[in-house]
Amino acid sequence: MAEENKTGSALPILFLVVMIDMIGFGIVIPFLTYFIEDLATLQGITELGLWVGLMMVSYSVAQFLFSPLWGSLSDRLGRKPIILVGLVGNTVFFALFGISTSLMMALFARFCAGAFNANIAVAKAYIGDISDHTNLAKRMGLIGAAFGVGFTIGPFLGGEFSNPADKWSFFSNTLFETYPYLLPCLIASLLSTISFFFAIYKLPESHKPSKENKISLNPITHLSNAFSDMKKVIRMPQLGRLVLIVTMFSYGFTIMHAVFVLFTEYDLGLSESENGRIFAIIGINGLIIQGVLIGNLTKKFGSINLMKVGTFTCGLGLVLIPYVSHQYVWITMGIVVVLISTGNALFQPSFSAILAQRTIEEGQEMGLVMGAQESASSFARIFGPLTGGLVWDYTVMKTGYLSIATSFHLCGIMMFIALILQFRMKSDNPKSSE
Repeated sequence: MAEENKTGSALPILFLVVMIDMIGFGIVIPFLTYFIEDLATLQGITELGLWVGLMMVSYSVAQFLFSPLWGSLSDRLGRKPIILVGLVGNTVFFALFGISTSLMMALFARFCAGAFNANIAVAKAYIGDISDHTNLAKRMGLIGAAFGVGFTIGPFLGGEFSNPADKWSFFSNTLFETYPYLLPCLIASLLSTISFFFAIYKLPESHKPSKENKISLNPITHLSNAFSDMKKVIRMPQLGRLVLIVTMFSYGFTIMHAVFVLFTEYDLGLSESENGRIFAIIGINGLIIQGVLIGNLTKKFGSINLMKVGTFTCGLGLVLIPYVSHQYVWITMGIVVVLISTGNALFQPSFSAILAQRTIEEGQEMGLVMGAQESASSFARIFGPLTGGLVWDYTVMKTGYLSIATSFHLCGIMMFIALILQFRMKSDNPKSSE
C-alpha cells in the first residue's frame, strides 16, 4: 500500500516537471526571432538566421553534453535532488533570458537553461525505478503526454504574453516595456518554482544513493561513447536503416525550426501572438492523433505504413510553407500546419514501435539501440537549426533556385531521403503493431 501511495504521488509530479521543462523550451519559439532581431539591431548584426540557429542549438547542445552527468549524479545522489536542481536552474535562466541585453547574454542564458534541463532523462530513470514490465510502457507514455501538453502550452503563452506593453495599458511604463519578452519568461520561471515546491513536499525518492556509482565529468568521453554506439547500430541492417531514417527526418524537421518564424515575420507579417497560436494548433493536433487515434490506426494499417504516410505528409507540409497564400493566410497556413503536425504525430510513435520491435527480433540490447538512436537524433537537432539559419541568411534576398523557399525545399529533400530508406524495410503485421 505504501508503495502504491508513493507511486501515486510521484507520477503527477513527474508529469508536471516534464511539462514545465517543455513549456520552458517552447515558450521562446514564437518570439525568439523578434527578440534576436531587436538585440541584433542594437549591435549592428545582420545575420539573423545564424543567430536564431545558434540560440536553438545552444539549448540542445547543452542538454546533450550535460544529460550524462546529471544521470550519473542521480545514480549517486538520488533522483529527487537532481530534479530539484534542474527546476532551480530553469527558474533562474528562464528569467535571465528575458532580461538579456545582448545576443551573447541571451545565448549564455539559453545554454545554461539547456544544461540544467536534465529533468526529462532523470524523470525517465525515476519511472524505471518504480515500474516493472507490466506498467513501464504505459508510464513512459506519461512522458510523451507531458511533452505534448508542454509544447502546446509553451508557444501559446510565449506568443500571447510577449510584448505586453503594446497589448495592455497596465504594462505601459513598466519593466515589461523595457524588456518586452520578459513576461513569458517570468511565467515559465514561476511555473518552474511552483513545480519545485510540489517536488520538495510530494515527490518521494525512488533510488537509494550509492557512492559506488562513478560520475563521468568528461564530455569528450560521452561523445566518443555516443559515436561508438552509433557505429555499432548503423552496421546492423534493419536497425541501422531505422537510425538513418530518424536522423534524416529529425534533420529536415529541425531545419524548419530555425526558419519558420523568420518566414512568417518577413514574408507574412505575422506577430508573436499569431505564431504562438500556430504552434498551439500544431501541438493540439499532435495530441489528438497520438493520444486518441494512433492505437486504432496502427491496428488497421501497421506501424510501417503509418511511418511512411507520416514522413510523406510532414515533408509535403514543410515544402508548402513558403507558398502560403498572402490573401488567405490562415486557411492555407492551417492546411500546412495540419499536414506537418499530422505527419510528425504519425511518424514518431510508429518509428518508436518499429525500433523496439526490431531490436527484440534481432536480439540486440535495448539500451544500446535506444541510446544510439537518441544520439543520432540529438546530432540532427543540433545541426538542423544551424543549417536552416545559414541557408536562410544566404538565400533570403535571392530569387530563382536560391530563394526564400530554399530552406523549406531542403526540409523536403531530407524527408524524401527518409521516405526512400523506408521502402526497403521489412513489412509488419498490422494486427501485431500495437
